Amino acid sequence: MDRNKVVLVDEQDHALGEMDKMEAHQKGILHRAFSIFIFNHEGQMLIHQRAQHKYHGGGLWTNACCSHPQWGEEIKASASQRLAYEMGLKCDIDHLFSFTYHTPVENNLIEHEYDYVFMGYTDDQPEFNPDEVQNYQWIGKTDLLKQIAEQPEKFTYWFRMAVPQIMDQVDSY
Repeated sequence: MDRNKVVLVDEQDHALGEMDKMEAHQKGILHRAFSIFIFNHEGQMLIHQRAQHKYHGGGLWTNACCSHPQWGEEIKASASQRLAYEMGLKCDIDHLFSFTYHTPVENNLIEHEYDYVFMGYTDDQPEFNPDEVQNYQWIGKTDLLKQIAEQPEKFTYWFRMAVPQIMDQVDSY
């Protein structure tokens, strides 16, 4: 699942071309991404700790899966494939909303993404790919909000931005 390119877009998500992923993050150029939020039927959210060796965000906690669709890929299909690759999970996901963010991250990189947010439900336990993930947990709303408030630096930027919107749209969470 080589994902070394990103799809460059404008603010309206019109595809403009593609670029090497690292170059886009070094220059802070707007590109497509997706973030998947998975819940179980007890109302807990699946979060994972990114593998320590990731080019940025290594060791940080975030949503179940996040990546970049490739040129010519349908975004939902790309997201589903990546969820299976990273977490070993297969479940239906639905697009909830999209948002754009721009922020510097470590290693002199800049995240500037048009992020598609998907949500799904499963009670299956992940069988994660250790190249992508070093740990995971199912967490309830109260505990998650407490952890983010007390130690925001332990969570990815995009996750902290998306959580309030997820909570607004997911009645059971």
